Amino acid sequence: MARKQGSHSDISGPKIRKAALRLFAQKGFAAVSMRELATEVGVQAGALYNYTSDKQTLLFDLMRAHMEEVLSAWSAHPPEVAPLDQLDAFSRFHINFHFDRAHEIFVAYMELRNLTPQNFQALEALRRQYETELEVILISGQKSGVFQVKDTRVTARAVSAMLTGINTWYRDGKTLSRPEIVEMYVDMVRGIAGVRV
Repeated sequence: MARKQGSHSDISGPKIRKAALRLFAQKGFAAVSMRELATEVGVQAGALYNYTSDKQTLLFDLMRAHMEEVLSAWSAHPPEVAPLDQLDAFSRFHINFHFDRAHEIFVAYMELRNLTPQNFQALEALRRQYETELEVILISGQKSGVFQVKDTRVTARAVSAMLTGINTWYRDGKTLSRPEIVEMYVDMVRGIAGVRV
């Protein structure tokens, strides 16, 4: 016996997450209903609940997946020894990792206000873990006299925000090439860190 159209076997978790990510980024989490998401995927609204308990859980899963992917990718990055090399490597990694993830970045940073307190705390822990990676580099450079920063935590947050913000304005072919943009930002990060070599 054939399954009727709209059966939940016709969809997958990744397909739902991809559609939700796009809709949340384009319209905002609050403006997207589960019914609209179901229509986007091509199923009845009830079928979505085979993959997620509710819209809040779906949002949190998307945001957590992004942060876990960032952390995993950075941990697999070849380590550098000198603080300046570490800083340059982090800058290049962060920019290149996020270049083609505009929707993920928008949702991960702009939809924090829509998380429940418990989910917010869990996501903030992952964000702090990532920012700490950069702060450790800054502390190392500060101790060795290579960096001149007043507050490593504030500097780490400022650098992270600056690097992440490229996606809000950069368009391929409209200005400089990606490699040129990356190196310009590497130089700017060095300036923020007060590099002395």
